[in-house]
Amino acid sequence: MNKRMALVGALAALVLSGCASLSGPKSIADVAASNPELSTLNQLINDAGLADTLRGAGPYTVFAPTNEAFKAVPAKTLDTLSKDKEALKSVLSYHVLPGAVTSADIKPGNLKTLQGANVAVSKAGTMVTIEDAVVVQADVAASNGVVQVVDRVLMPPKK
Repeated sequence: MNKRMALVGALAALVLSGCASLSGPKSIADVAASNPELSTLNQLINDAGLADTLRGAGPYTVFAPTNEAFKAVPAKTLDTLSKDKEALKSVLSYHVLPGAVTSADIKPGNLKTLQGANVAVSKAGTMVTIEDAVVVQADVAASNGVVQVVDRVLMPPKK
């Protein structure tokens, strides 16, 4: 009987220690890295040197374009961005808001991006838009903010 109790105790300790080691919520950068539909965005975040920022304290809101959204961007534009890290960083930062903004928080108007320019957001019922992009997956929680998956790549205004 004592052996059985010891075995049960050891199993319980093992299970509980396994639960304790489960990872908590992922950072925004880790959400992008773990979602196959955001693999292009993840690669570009790394190329632009933004991964550490999006793993940082935040909070941030990222309007994350899907792989399909990037396929709609002209190849020449993507090629230019791949050769100009600052331009790429500017485009990606245009998708980031300081602070955690859930779909319930969206009010029609303009919000300032991390890049410095404003973006127009609106909401009709549960449908949220930013500029001409539609949020296709809302409120993906991250440890340092929230990810709003969108169907288009946003381009900052020319200076």
